[in-house]
Amino acid sequence: MSDQHFAPGWTGYDKRVQVQTYDVTRFLRQGRNVIAATLADGWYTGFLGWDGKRNHYGGYPLRFRASLKVLDGSETTLVTDASWKAAHGPILFADFYRGEHHDARKAMPGWTSPNFDDTGWHAVDVADENRNLVGTAGAEVRVSQEIKPRQISNPQPGEYVFDMGQNMVGWVRLRVRGPAGTTITLRHAEMLKPDGTLYTENLRTADSVDRYILSGRGWEVWEPQFTFHGFRYVAMTGFPGRPNLNTITGRVAHSDIPQALEFSTDNPQLNQLQSNIDWGQRGNFLSVPTDCPQRDERLGWMGDAQVFVRTACMNRDVASFFTKWMGDVNTAQHVGAFPDVVPTMLGPGGAGAPAWGDAGVIVPWTLYECYGDTRLLQQSFSHMAAWVDRIAKMNPDFLWKQGRGSDYGDWLSINALTDKEVLATAFFAHSAHLVAQAASVLGKASEQAQYQRLFESIARAFLQAYVDASTGKIRGDTQTAYALALRFGLLPHDLQSKAGQHLVANIKARDNHLSTGFVGVSHLLPALSQVGRDDVAYALLTQTTFPSWLYSIQQGATTIWERWDGWTEDKGFQTPGLNSFNHYSFGAVGEWMYENIAGLSPLAPGWKRIRVRPVPGANLKRASATLQTPYGPLVSRWELNKGHFRLHVVIPANTTARVHVPGKVMKHTATSGAVQAQSDEGGTVFPVGSGAWEFTSTM
Repeated sequence: MSDQHFAPGWTGYDKRVQVQTYDVTRFLRQGRNVIAATLADGWYTGFLGWDGKRNHYGGYPLRFRASLKVLDGSETTLVTDASWKAAHGPILFADFYRGEHHDARKAMPGWTSPNFDDTGWHAVDVADENRNLVGTAGAEVRVSQEIKPRQISNPQPGEYVFDMGQNMVGWVRLRVRGPAGTTITLRHAEMLKPDGTLYTENLRTADSVDRYILSGRGWEVWEPQFTFHGFRYVAMTGFPGRPNLNTITGRVAHSDIPQALEFSTDNPQLNQLQSNIDWGQRGNFLSVPTDCPQRDERLGWMGDAQVFVRTACMNRDVASFFTKWMGDVNTAQHVGAFPDVVPTMLGPGGAGAPAWGDAGVIVPWTLYECYGDTRLLQQSFSHMAAWVDRIAKMNPDFLWKQGRGSDYGDWLSINALTDKEVLATAFFAHSAHLVAQAASVLGKASEQAQYQRLFESIARAFLQAYVDASTGKIRGDTQTAYALALRFGLLPHDLQSKAGQHLVANIKARDNHLSTGFVGVSHLLPALSQVGRDDVAYALLTQTTFPSWLYSIQQGATTIWERWDGWTEDKGFQTPGLNSFNHYSFGAVGEWMYENIAGLSPLAPGWKRIRVRPVPGANLKRASATLQTPYGPLVSRWELNKGHFRLHVVIPANTTARVHVPGKVMKHTATSGAVQAQSDEGGTVFPVGSGAWEFTSTM
């Protein structure tokens, strides 16, 4: 009836459960009809988190509720009641972490047909529950593509390892023929050990094992229904004979989020980085924005989401996906504090961390900027304000010292330790500023003035407590500290260039290597561009030695790693406790790539006004991007050949743009109209309207 997987999707089931609506008219026929359902543990009662616990929202028996409304004028409605029957089928076990086990010998052919003999099935338990039922708001989980394995190895007797060629999220479809009772075991992993066997230590307690027991009735095709895995490699044992490349097919699954961006350059490694960013986003945007798809976690970490949300908005149309998730975020807020994980299942202790709880402010504001829709901002404003009010009440001196919850800091930074108080106060200021901006958009003048004053007070306190007024050096002297202070507007004009110099000096002292963790990674390159050092930003982006974005690509990565040192040539695998090879946070660099290499950024919410400002660098000769905006496709395509720069731009209908052309402009052409050029540092600015434009300059 539907190609949707894992309905009703993951929400805070104790607060709200989504309802799916289907038009089943085409399935009805004269005479008897049947409504049938298969239930499995899922997020509701399956294993969740790293503590080996299940039943976070409820236990057995599992619940199913349905109604069929007949729209023939009779207003007849059929509902689930005590007349229903239930039985166990061929699915012996199903869990997101541990996999699915299926015994095809127990199949009941025709069990969904009207003439099926249900003698022996037992009566159902009818519950009177009043959970808050809401309409489905987010993108449903679907299979988006299939992948065939690239090669098969045989590292030990009886075990065959399939390389899918891509770290993916989903499962595999099996095609097999053999004797009844034959058991085939499929294990999943992201990496291989040196001996060619699966590296599964980083899965922790998530077994990720599927088992299929053959019926013995000819060719059998099977795929799990109620589990998913994060993997590139599949190890098969128990196969009757020798498998081939057609034995399994990878089924890629994620929330159905349309692609919004096509981006490429003449640098193959940057193209692979973009591919890794997108694959990481797709795999981890599965009902909620998870941190990772493979180990015993897969949770909606708030910090990861706020770091990546702007990159996510440009890569794919995430409006409905994040709107649904923000409903869970706002519902989960308690006494002003946002949880670290949403849907929450960590208990009351997991709340209030700087940069994690701030997602409750940053995400709705970013969605407004990207899509120009004020509805989510209206729904979230009181929650955004309550978060900032909570911090302000506990910290009357405007420095965020108290109430920092788990206080993760600049998570997984490399050889640098950003002062947690500095980091927290920077985010306190940033959230206050965003609440003030949201109030202005929503016409709340008094609130706008209130939170703007608060922001200014925090900025003054930050400057006095953490910044050397003569040198611009910030306590801790880390890349993240400077990036946050610059990006969040916490430094007066005369100190911005000095702070930028310290930031560059830190990078140069590390031989053009970064040190930021999750919190600083999205702000590092934009901060460098802000102080006029695009050259250093490019040097970091194209760095290939450890630690860098391209180092993992040098090692064959096809998704973004959780840590810079997930695997290194000198040390091998990092600690398995935290070593995901599909974690989107460090992919937040995409924001800078799209805005600086391609040159695309909005000047007004929802791309009503546009800036096109490509910044060539790092020996790039070509770059191209097409972004699907609410007004249509926006195109920026440039090439640089022997000092001659050519830029092709397409501006969507009903929008205007400012096109910044580097170098000395030689000529420009347009589909219609004329423009008045304006001088710009390092080039020329052309205010233009919708249509196609060509610019040529010398550099």
